[in-house]
Amino acid sequence: MLLFMLGEAQAEEATPSTASGEEAMLFQEIASVYGASKYDQKVTEAPSSVSIIGASEIKKYGYRTLADILRGVTSFYITSDRNYSYIGVRGFGRPGDYNSRVLLLIDGHRTNDNIYDQAMVGTEAILDVDLIDRVEVIRGPGSSLYGSNAFFAVINIITKRGRDLKGAEVSGEAGSYQTSRGRLSYGDRFQNGMEAIVSGTGYHSNGDTHYFSEFDPANPNADPRATGDGTTGRTDYDRNKSFFAKAAYGDFTLAGAYASRVKGIPTGAFYTDLNDPGNKTTDTRSYGDLKYEHSVSARMDLMARFYFDSYDYTGEYAYYTDPTVATLNRDLGRGQWWGSELKLITRIQDMQRLIAGAEFQENLRQDQTTYYVEPYSLALEDKRKSRIWAAYLQDEVTVTKSLILNAGVRYDHYGTFGGTANPRLALIFMPADKSTIKVLYGSAFRAPNDYELYYQSPSTSMPNPDLKPEKIKTYELVYDQYFGDHLRASVAGYYYEITDLINQTTDAASGLSVYQNMEEVNAQGGELELERKWANGLDGRISYAVQRTKDRVTGEPLSNSPEQMGKLGLTIPLLQERIFASIEEQYMGRRRTDTGEFTPEFFLTNVTLFSQNLVNRLELSGSINNLFDKLYGDPVSADLLPLNTVQQDGRSYRVKLTYTF
Repeated sequence: MLLFMLGEAQAEEATPSTASGEEAMLFQEIASVYGASKYDQKVTEAPSSVSIIGASEIKKYGYRTLADILRGVTSFYITSDRNYSYIGVRGFGRPGDYNSRVLLLIDGHRTNDNIYDQAMVGTEAILDVDLIDRVEVIRGPGSSLYGSNAFFAVINIITKRGRDLKGAEVSGEAGSYQTSRGRLSYGDRFQNGMEAIVSGTGYHSNGDTHYFSEFDPANPNADPRATGDGTTGRTDYDRNKSFFAKAAYGDFTLAGAYASRVKGIPTGAFYTDLNDPGNKTTDTRSYGDLKYEHSVSARMDLMARFYFDSYDYTGEYAYYTDPTVATLNRDLGRGQWWGSELKLITRIQDMQRLIAGAEFQENLRQDQTTYYVEPYSLALEDKRKSRIWAAYLQDEVTVTKSLILNAGVRYDHYGTFGGTANPRLALIFMPADKSTIKVLYGSAFRAPNDYELYYQSPSTSMPNPDLKPEKIKTYELVYDQYFGDHLRASVAGYYYEITDLINQTTDAASGLSVYQNMEEVNAQGGELELERKWANGLDGRISYAVQRTKDRVTGEPLSNSPEQMGKLGLTIPLLQERIFASIEEQYMGRRRTDTGEFTPEFFLTNVTLFSQNLVNRLELSGSINNLFDKLYGDPVSADLLPLNTVQQDGRSYRVKLTYTF
């Protein structure tokens, strides 16, 4: 297939494209990215390795969540403990990490919360994927512009505008496990210049029945708490409702989002009873964002942003002291914060672009509470407030037509540990038309979050307010090549070092778990990606990633770190611009669990049939995930002991209908 893709590129290079529409778009124009530098630039000029996934691709592959989208991205992988979805990047995906080492933005708005620093990407996410115009995946450290959490990558979601809908749109879908979803949206651009979009979504799933041999008394190695036969049902349910609105008028854009999800926990997490449907988590996330963008002059642009966010988490866990009496534990997290950003971009003689900015965030509420309901017993009540301020500067200089130098630095100051400065340096060389070589260096940090600093339980865990931020230094070489308008190839090699990695361990004196700066990690890896677009609408991509991520002291590989990953996607136009068939093949190498065992390697196959305009204004799609019903599991954190892996979904289906009025 690779030889076929390369060979036909030369034959078609001089052939003008006869296809039209988004589905048949070739590489006639190199895509742009905003999140790499906080302004629009060609991906070949961005100081990072970048992937962009558009709305058309999301439809054709039948992606249902942001986690599904990221599964198809080079060097990314997703782990699920059947409660949350976790992102792994370039061989780093520690079980139980709440995605705090990846920064997730929606239209430039930071969505990681102020208690756990969690980036939500599964059914818990705040945004319906039908509202996504494109997803920008920016690999490498981004703290020189964004501060904490931009450790391994920045993911910036660009939402659709009112003009993309041009009226009302209704969508309904149904699938396996008695799953259903409905969405109603409206958007338009009006004669007075105002543009708006508003949308609401509801989601419901009963979930699957699961069998865990670790809880089956017939297993001689079963957990002592085991009852029944290790089978659990009615415990993997999922309920979600979300709302999104955005309006733009003149230089102002006002956006807001709300989402609330209730998720049953079917795994006996935190030593709870396996079969109690009362074990659940509830996550509620909302924000409002007002942005002002104005061209002060032909060479100067100003952006000012003000926002308010909130996050509420409730975990309910049933512990059985005897077979008939349950003790209910309720775990709460309450966060509220507001902030602002001011950014100025100046262009100097078309040879230099200077960006200066400042940010401030006031954490009004960072509360953590844990108590037992009956008899009432308070285990934790921790209420805090804090402030963060930062300033950043980036300079892009076009030295010659074929050489760009990009340098930037940001200083962040926290009330907990003080200040940290993080630079980035990029040398971008374009030796020939559509050829780019990038030499990249950057450092980033992740501030310890309130959960790691202050959470405690008398019987299980203790706080550590003396935690320091994690630091990473990354060195990277990227080569991008476009062959005509039809084929793109990208090769990248990288090396990174992490110091003061925050890890959960057991305190020797008390026997309680505690977070400590205790590990150093180094990794090296390489990525290869080919993407081929044919003039008739046929579209294919293939990628391979190899990485070695190890503890620097012991030399052991990190848990949940695959050494190899491969991905293949192919979209076939069955009826041009009307019916498409897509197939996606994903390979995952073996991964080490927290108990030192290894999960077996596996292949997954997903297929989707998508149609549009067969009937005016109607879209239909049907997907089968895990077509061959592959049995596989993901490594999970010690919180789920005695489980060290959790089985994932077998073959499942979904059908979807969307109609525009």
